[in-house]
Amino acid sequence: MNSFVIILVSSLLYLVAYHTYGRFLAKKIFKIDPSNRCPSETHHDGIDFVVTNKLVLFGHHFTSIAGTGPIVGPAIAIIWGWVPALIWILVGSIFMGAVHDVGALVISLRNEGRSIGDLAGDMIGPRVKFLFMLIIFFALWIVIAIFGVVIASVFSLFPESVIPVWSQLPIAIWLGFMVYKKGKSHITFGLIATVLMYVTIVIGAYTSGLLPTLGVGTWVVLLLIYAYIASILPVTVLLQPRDYINAFQLCIAIALLLLGIIITNPPMVAPAVNWHPEGAPPIFPLLFITVACGAISGFHCLVSSGTSSKQCASEAHAQGISYGGMLLEGLLAVIVLIACGAGIGLGLEKAGITYTGTEAFAQQYASWQSAEGLGAKIAAFVTGAANMISGLGLPHGLVVTLMGVFVASFAATTLDTATRIQRYIVTEIAISCKVPALGKKHPATFIAVSTALLLAFSGGSGKGAIALWPLFGAVNQLLGGLALLVITVWLAKKKIPIFYTAIPMVFMIAVTGWAMKINLVDFYTQGEKLLFSIGAIITLLQIWMAVEGMIVLARLRRKA
Repeated sequence: MNSFVIILVSSLLYLVAYHTYGRFLAKKIFKIDPSNRCPSETHHDGIDFVVTNKLVLFGHHFTSIAGTGPIVGPAIAIIWGWVPALIWILVGSIFMGAVHDVGALVISLRNEGRSIGDLAGDMIGPRVKFLFMLIIFFALWIVIAIFGVVIASVFSLFPESVIPVWSQLPIAIWLGFMVYKKGKSHITFGLIATVLMYVTIVIGAYTSGLLPTLGVGTWVVLLLIYAYIASILPVTVLLQPRDYINAFQLCIAIALLLLGIIITNPPMVAPAVNWHPEGAPPIFPLLFITVACGAISGFHCLVSSGTSSKQCASEAHAQGISYGGMLLEGLLAVIVLIACGAGIGLGLEKAGITYTGTEAFAQQYASWQSAEGLGAKIAAFVTGAANMISGLGLPHGLVVTLMGVFVASFAATTLDTATRIQRYIVTEIAISCKVPALGKKHPATFIAVSTALLLAFSGGSGKGAIALWPLFGAVNQLLGGLALLVITVWLAKKKIPIFYTAIPMVFMIAVTGWAMKINLVDFYTQGEKLLFSIGAIITLLQIWMAVEGMIVLARLRRKA
């Protein structure tokens, strides 16, 4: 199959979906009303609640929800064949993920910018609120620990990305100062800041050998210290301007990748379908939790209701930010699929031998074990992407640096956004448990960071959180299903048709429960006590919350 045809059809499908199904949901189901005042205005505090330009907020929202999720998921799921992965990305993002994202944003906008977990108490009951808060805490605990290790691993795999990623911080602070303190144009100075960042990429590409080598554990500690500081600063100081730069970076990277696909036009060398790869778990239901962020992701509801709803200037922006952001992430996942399934066929070097075509794919994806590691996932994308972009005449080494920075920057955005949201969750749990002192900014942030640090070092080297990677997909998708449950109950109480959220909700709760059962059996037989314990606790919480939610829905239907 020609890769250009895949990206062209996918792009057109997303464009049509945004202007048809997305518009229908916004107007007829969630009834977006631009005259409603948003929490960013009614609760303005200059720290978390800030009225924000829609382009700046889109930059924050998209880079926060993307992270490395739409990269890692497709990069491993393609081992089952590119056709099943592509179908799930397209169908999931249009009819499930984007519906989930816009629903979470809208109900938070209508309820003082409160989180989806907090709102579960209003929709279903106080007990469910506490259950959902615990599930979210566990999910974010895993996210913060894992993404700290992800960035540290990228620094180890691509040391040339270290200087650009850390240089982005002072550049972002400068951008925030110029826009919010000096009143300069966010577009003009955003472009200047992006140019400065690309200068640091060139510097990083040719000076990486001069840097001292740090271990993954050391990087994890430094990154979590950074996450602590970044998550307590006003959003206008670092979070918004850094994410705005990353939004420009994303547009440039996607443009380069699209041009690379057009110029090199690589054929898909991955098999269309591979039902039984060596050592792999069953494609059903594991496909639906392996490709998470590119199709539907529970983490998105935390961003929509945790930070984006507190910065949205008008309900009129909700469709573009949430539904549009999810479709763009789906497009990124399609590009990753092409990079791993076609771009890698342009050349893969292993042990001094360069493989091309189907041989290259077979070397990278010889078995589930060979493709499963974090490094293998990231390397498959970076190699394939660099091959395609190099077809534009750019130096291969520079392109590798650019892609390494792209991955690390997005992971860093997810890291500090997740830490900020975890602070909110700890605060809400502390208030529910009647220990408000622990819910204050610094104690709550310390709990968020220190627990992630303990998890990261559970194996003694800072890589402990990688052991939790099999749980990440299942918990993330479970969170999405439960968020859809809350959104469905909200619609039912408003006497609005629930079909459009109920179907995705039932599907996601069913497939994630199925996948979690498979994982728990594997964890138990392999003696993975930590994985089994966390998975079992989350499963019990899920069943409890789902049962209570279904009871409320049944009661509402009887009253209707």
